[in-house]
Amino acid sequence: MIKCASIYTYEIDNRSAALDEIKKQLSEKITLLKNTVGVIMCHPEFISSGVLRYISINLPFSTMGVTTAAQAVNGEAGELILTIFVMTSDDVWFRTGVAENIQEDLDKSVAAGYENASRGETEAPRLALIFPPIFLKYAGDDYIDAWQKCIPGTPLFGTLAMDDTPTFEDSETIYNGQSSKTAIPFILCYGDINPRFLIGSIPEEKGMPYTGEITSSTGSRVHEINGMSTYRYFESIGFESNGVSSVNYLFIPFSISNKTGAGDDGIPVIRILSSYAEDGTAIFHGNVAQGSIFTLLQCESDDVISSAKEMIDRLNVMQDVNGVLLFSCIVRRILTMGDTHDEMNFEFESVKNALNPDIPFLMGCAGGEVCPTVIKEGIPTNRYHEYSLVILVV
Repeated sequence: MIKCASIYTYEIDNRSAALDEIKKQLSEKITLLKNTVGVIMCHPEFISSGVLRYISINLPFSTMGVTTAAQAVNGEAGELILTIFVMTSDDVWFRTGVAENIQEDLDKSVAAGYENASRGETEAPRLALIFPPIFLKYAGDDYIDAWQKCIPGTPLFGTLAMDDTPTFEDSETIYNGQSSKTAIPFILCYGDINPRFLIGSIPEEKGMPYTGEITSSTGSRVHEINGMSTYRYFESIGFESNGVSSVNYLFIPFSISNKTGAGDDGIPVIRILSSYAEDGTAIFHGNVAQGSIFTLLQCESDDVISSAKEMIDRLNVMQDVNGVLLFSCIVRRILTMGDTHDEMNFEFESVKNALNPDIPFLMGCAGGEVCPTVIKEGIPTNRYHEYSLVILVV
């Protein structure tokens, strides 16, 4: 059995005061058992101020995570905040590690990191929490592919690093007080753990009258749609004119159904168009398989809140919930932004207010979400998501 607690601090300048606050909450909320680990998230300013490192090196357990743009824990939601989701157990144990210098060779780095962390274990982990960086040369699916080569039967859950700058230049991954733009911290969970997963996304009935087939693609680059260059396809439906975009693609979810049969679980995933290459190729944040079918969806603030509410309603009636991790796509946050601080975190506020207060939780903004869509006969279909709220129940 796992016991969980969420602890936090807004103290971004005084390292000693921040640590005292964290330790006080830790002693009040939970008694640490034999094995303990923490998922940590914070605004990047906690790194530059030294508070992150000071707290981390003075805790009696490892902490792994990412920077983010907004967070929520029990009773709190905000931006300039550091949070830690503590998991402790006598019959679940944790191995932490870091896949370093992934820009040189992602597969080798992940394999080396996993081998070092899992040395001495005789079985594969029951769950892996991974925290990759955003916007290197890799698409989100590349991280999943690298991990599945090491642990193909293990559910993967996590988030890509995020921050509140327009180009996410301050985003970093975090491991035991250190930070990096080129490393993947991770937590391997072994023993008596039964992870469950929920995914809230944009309903298919929100579709626009535009569908198409991906007739040529390589990884996250879509070269052709319906047999014409991607850029010309969007010209044909009125989204482009004379080299000028008439839409902001960030706010158009592409619902992708893989019709090739390769690894298809029958569940569409959402993709976001990031940019165009000079030849008119569309570059997405995640892979888009050749032969897949897409539908353009429309999403508004109410859709974000209603999908979150649906997931929280399901959580509140689940049995044996010891703690919950939630990662919500940064675009969902942007869609609900208003003129006030509370409105800026509306999805986070709604989750904080609606979730059973007895359930410890941590919610953070994601630069891309990692979560299985299904687990069939013990084998997870690990997928990379966007525009989604992914939830881990432990």
